[in-house]
Amino acid sequence: QVQLVESGGGLVQPGGSLRLSCAASGSIFLIDVMAWYRQAPGKQREVVARITSGDLRIYADSVKGRFTISRNDAKDTVYLQMNSLKPEDTAVYYCAGKRTGLPAYDYWGQGTQVTVSS
Repeated sequence: QVQLVESGGGLVQPGGSLRLSCAASGSIFLIDVMAWYRQAPGKQREVVARITSGDLRIYADSVKGRFTISRNDAKDTVYLQMNSLKPEDTAVYYCAGKRTGLPAYDYWGQGTQVTVSS
């Protein structure tokens, strides 16, 4: 099993920045693709960004140029640097992990709240 724990959420003003962290523990060899999802009130969960073990990074159109996903394998941690935050970025952000080739993410964190408001 793999455990994922997010941190770094909070309240920030529009235009501000936050960095989310996702620390993985347990059977790390089970995952090599990591992603950040978010879910706003009344909306479906959506993918924000993902990163592979080969450092391929894919972003949702809504966050391109503002968010950056990265990984530190020595620390088994994935980050999401969020800049130029907008009120519409307000959501619970989840970290997820899976093995390449599998259709769905098997492992999820508990989520961290990000609120962008003045």
